[in-house]
Amino acid sequence: MGARKRESAEKIKEARKSVYFAKLRNIPTSPRKMRLVADMIRGMEVFRALGVLKFSNKEAAAKVEKLLRSAISNWQQKNERKAESGELYITAISVDGASTLKRMRPAPQGRGYRIRKRSNHVTLFVDTLNNDNESEN
Repeated sequence: MGARKRESAEKIKEARKSVYFAKLRNIPTSPRKMRLVADMIRGMEVFRALGVLKFSNKEAAAKVEKLLRSAISNWQQKNERKAESGELYITAISVDGASTLKRMRPAPQGRGYRIRKRSNHVTLFVDTLNNDNESEN
């Protein structure tokens, strides 16, 4: 590895130390349905968001709840302490489309209709409010 590439990799590694996130990839749900769940919790305090997700009727909410618990755990592991109530917030959550499985369904008169089985990727960032204020100043 060259010197420039090594320095660039070190900068990226240092920047990642102050970012707390979790990713969930290739979830077999359409991105549109997952975005409805993501919009419910965007910008919320994490423990309040866990409550909202727990009592939501949507199937995607269970997967996002698991992802949020993982992001909280990542924050706790990097900071070596437990998260307190009112401390952590969801700073960003994004839902991106993933690969689509294309299938055929039998249709009348010997035709076939195409079925698209969509999937998505979800990325969730958590942070404290104090960190956001320090980085803006």
